[in-house]
Amino acid sequence: MADVINKYRDEAWDFAGANTKQYTHVFHNYPAMMIPQVAGKILDIYGKDASWLFDPYCGTGTSLVEASVRGISAIGTDINPLARLIAKVKTTPIDVGVIDEYISKFHSYIYEIKMGRNIDIAIPQFDNIHYWFKEETITWLTILKHFIETVKNADVRDFFLVAFSETVRDVSLTRKGEFKLYRMPEAKIERWNPDVAHVFMTKLVRNREGMREYLSLRSGNVRVYVYDFDTVYGIPYSSLPTDKVDIVVTSPPYGDSRTTVAYGQFSRLSNQWLGFEDKNNVDKRSMGGQRVKEYITFNIPLIDDIILSIWHRDKRRAYDVMAFYRDYQRSISNIARLVRPGGIVAYVVGNRTVKGINIPNDEITKVLFEDCGFEHVETIIRAIPSKRMPRKNSPSNIKGMTGATMNYEYIVVLRKIIDRT
Repeated sequence: MADVINKYRDEAWDFAGANTKQYTHVFHNYPAMMIPQVAGKILDIYGKDASWLFDPYCGTGTSLVEASVRGISAIGTDINPLARLIAKVKTTPIDVGVIDEYISKFHSYIYEIKMGRNIDIAIPQFDNIHYWFKEETITWLTILKHFIETVKNADVRDFFLVAFSETVRDVSLTRKGEFKLYRMPEAKIERWNPDVAHVFMTKLVRNREGMREYLSLRSGNVRVYVYDFDTVYGIPYSSLPTDKVDIVVTSPPYGDSRTTVAYGQFSRLSNQWLGFEDKNNVDKRSMGGQRVKEYITFNIPLIDDIILSIWHRDKRRAYDVMAFYRDYQRSISNIARLVRPGGIVAYVVGNRTVKGINIPNDEITKVLFEDCGFEHVETIIRAIPSKRMPRKNSPSNIKGMTGATMNYEYIVVLRKIIDRT
């Protein structure tokens, strides 16, 4: 069993009441985002001399942004095309004057449309579009998308697409405050008539201010790269801008998307409107998304004992857990190779419960990295005051029987051992 000598609760890491939407962090909501204060504090403590950061599950780029404002170049990857788009835009400096120019053009475009200008637009066709959007909303979203496609500056076009993506979700018939796809009650649908252009413009103005603040903080010499590769199946080491990174700061999935955070469901409507081809495959491609067909033994007592306990209660759920940790182990093995000797990995994880059995992801993460030549530095326990993710689940899969899930996060810090032989 993993030791707990350097594992402790520290309220200073809770950041209760902190503004988590500073500069470009304000750009787009996303499930289970690591708050910037945590990423920033990790970098302030362990990344003072770092030149390169890597985030293997970068999501919308929290750690990439925090690295770039500290003069640290960064590499991120994520399997979700929407997350990659947001991360890219959040870390790409765009002159605010140029943004203002295009916002002004958009304002004139909308004015002309409302005054009767006719434009030739083709309403997109994808599964269930009329289930998730009212007809007028579909028309206005198409009008917005038409304008965005005329923007010649690629960085500004992506900037507009991020605001458009969040608008799609906000004006849809989905229940607000959910990350999975649930439709509003019929009574509310009847009254739902959002001003789509106004919602979009509000987000543009908000994001413009976020970019202005980001530009005032970002180091001009840093480089940020956002890639599409899956660390479970390998890292294209020779294609990266550096062969070794100094620090990894990340918040990996805590379990398979189907039973934890369904990133694919949250992103589906945006991905469909944006035309991303793999829009429906995010959850299947995520860790544990491909189920195993036979019992796996990891030869790690901590993992094997947990899986066996779940197996005795529910074999199907045991297979889910096996699939996730099979992929998690592969991912960590690949990531470990990229870290320089003496380099740091900091994984922000949550522990979960399956069939009433606690799964200590922090200890599992520790053991998996130790097997790859790392030594444990510390594990810090912090409360989660505002992270957007499920706070309850149904560990028994019995309707009405719920349990607290991830009320705490564990910041697991390890250092790659320097071979002095």
